[in-house]
Amino acid sequence: MTDKVINLDTDKETEYYEQDLDDAIRHGMCVSRLSSELARELGLPEEEIHKIAVAGMIHDIGKLRITPYIYGRGNSMKIEEMRYVRLHAKLGADIARQEGYGDDIADIILYHHENYDGSGYPYCLQGEEIPIGARIIRVCDVFVALISDRAYRKAFEPKIALLMVIDEVRHFDMKAFLAFQRIINTTDILDEVQLILKGSYESRIS
Repeated sequence: MTDKVINLDTDKETEYYEQDLDDAIRHGMCVSRLSSELARELGLPEEEIHKIAVAGMIHDIGKLRITPYIYGRGNSMKIEEMRYVRLHAKLGADIARQEGYGDDIADIILYHHENYDGSGYPYCLQGEEIPIGARIIRVCDVFVALISDRAYRKAFEPKIALLMVIDEVRHFDMKAFLAFQRIINTTDILDEVQLILKGSYESRIS
């Protein structure tokens, strides 16, 4: 008789993967919703707004490829973790192209961690070298991450998160940042985002 052998490491990686997938979907929905609203506030054409919304939804898809390398390994990956994490933008762009998304959407994903002052990754682009869609998503991505629960901390209150974003303003396109402040302060978009994070957005719009 042969006993069934359970691979605990594989089971644990599956658990991390499933949790990451759930988090990525919620995060992507929030970034997509904020980014499309911000793009509209900036007066971009509807076709471009749609592409930004799509890119916002899947901008972190590359992280799912690296989940097994950065979780569940004790402290053994601490030194290398950032190297792996920084691969996700290129991996995400590659996945988008493989799945038939156009270059415009793939490039937004590729460059969504570039900073306006040139301090980002993967290519240290700066200013208008960075596609406008990526500049828009950069602001929204940071804010949504701050107002979301993480394994290592609780979510920040939106007012605190906005102050933290202001502290990093050198990383952002100023036009995009000022427009972001306007939509946060003058529309209901923040309420929508928080409903998504709580899992109750669907019930509100049904």
